[in-house]
Amino acid sequence: MTLDTFSAWEGTLDELKGLVTERAFTGETMMLNMGPQHPSTHGVLRLILELEGEEVLNCIPDIGFLHTGIEKTMESKTYEKAIVMTDRMDYLNPMGNNLAYCLAIEKLADLDVPLRAQYLRVILAELTRINSHLVWLGIHGLDLGVTSTMTYCFREREVLLDIFELVSGQRMMSTYFRPGGVWRDVPSEFEAAVQHVLDTFPGKIDDYERILTRNPIFMDRTQGLGFMSAEDAVAYGLAGPSLRASGVNWDIRKAEPYSSYDHFEFDVPVGQHGDVYDRYVLRVAEMRQSLRIIQQAMSKLPKGPFRSENRKYVPPPRAELGQSMEAVIHHFKLWTEGFTPPKGEVYASVEGPRGELGCFLASDGTPKPMRVHFRTPTFVNLSAVPKLSKGAFIADLVAIVGSIDIVLGDADR
Repeated sequence: MTLDTFSAWEGTLDELKGLVTERAFTGETMMLNMGPQHPSTHGVLRLILELEGEEVLNCIPDIGFLHTGIEKTMESKTYEKAIVMTDRMDYLNPMGNNLAYCLAIEKLADLDVPLRAQYLRVILAELTRINSHLVWLGIHGLDLGVTSTMTYCFREREVLLDIFELVSGQRMMSTYFRPGGVWRDVPSEFEAAVQHVLDTFPGKIDDYERILTRNPIFMDRTQGLGFMSAEDAVAYGLAGPSLRASGVNWDIRKAEPYSSYDHFEFDVPVGQHGDVYDRYVLRVAEMRQSLRIIQQAMSKLPKGPFRSENRKYVPPPRAELGQSMEAVIHHFKLWTEGFTPPKGEVYASVEGPRGELGCFLASDGTPKPMRVHFRTPTFVNLSAVPKLSKGAFIADLVAIVGSIDIVLGDADR
């Protein structure tokens, strides 16, 4: 076997020898590409498989087919204009992406965020988490032959997308969170729309569990599969449900609270077996905890401003533009020139649906960031695929890859 076997492989033959067995080079085992067009790779992911019969001896994830240059593009824009790029990384967690970036700007500029804005961020971030888990659950069930879950999960997701459109004007790429708060206050219909979710979603989640949790076929396809010990999960740097399913109790919302998460009571679900089934159980439990957080935040949602009044970084209210020439000038300069935070480097992280999403910002004192870099959970979690899949059957690979909930826009950037 030569490197010609791997048309997109950029490493050397010696590097490849460290990833597959010696028998691969003598033709005793089969080398097979899964993807990058395979529907069950959940995006343009290529898996290079070494097989012996139906057993997976080695699995090499090959990413980069969706590279968009988002981070470098953000460095060519002013801080606020760059927010629109964050929505397009993990497209199932746009508000969470907004939040990580805004927290980094606020840390860099020492910018205050009113309590109302913090609560609104929590509510919408948790609705986004549920939205993401619904997509994962529907597609994961579909991968394993349970077609009904996708219909039901996407039905509920439409309710959440309507709320996102209500507050931001967009169903997905919302760009609703802004430095110092949120773009605008929520409309009067917001409270009733969220209350409808709180009233109806617990019963919907019960329905999902009735379909899957004790389904003998689903249990046979997921239990004891894709095992990862707690020690290995930490060593690989796993994040989110993929980490907690292995018994590691780590959640940024609890460990390093941000945006007033310390104001709310909630539990962090932790697994015991570290398999595909536990990752399912955890995400279902997380949806229930998200509803619990939203209920508390809605009941305590304070009045007051929805964005900081620090005019160095935040434009004046739209109502002032028709009355004050100074406000018009200030607004014009912020949107054409941007603001200039002090020089420095910061890192801010949030707990996204897939795990820790961190944003590193470096400022040179100009209106554009000198460096933007994201620590994304999909990129980290994908590194564990070789460990998770070793010794499994190729028929089970779809369940294993699906269980870590990958979004390739989150990995490639």
